[in-house]
Amino acid sequence: MMNVALQERNVYENFDSEADVLYFKIGSQGLVSFHGRNYNRKKKMTAEEIQKLTGNRNYFPISSTCYINISKVKSIADGTIYFGAKSDAKQLPVNRRKQFVIEKLVMEKA
Repeated sequence: MMNVALQERNVYENFDSEADVLYFKIGSQGLVSFHGRNYNRKKKMTAEEIQKLTGNRNYFPISSTCYINISKVKSIADGTIYFGAKSDAKQLPVNRRKQFVIEKLVMEKA
């Protein structure tokens, strides 16, 4: 019988910005707060790293400091973005104009 040890990745320490992050918020002095399915993590980043992150096509700005991962949006209803089932998912408020644009982007990705 063969035992294979699967290498588990610690999402909190070694997260992938495209695969693990639902949304992020940019704070003062280069502090970026990443929000995943079951974690929140703050990380200090340089201006170049922040510019590269915000320039990623998977992220869409819903405010001047908050960007959502379009591929992680599950539904949008009544001005709220849901990143999973409505009852227990992380959610963010969004204005109607941005909601319309996000709905179009989500449909294009599907």
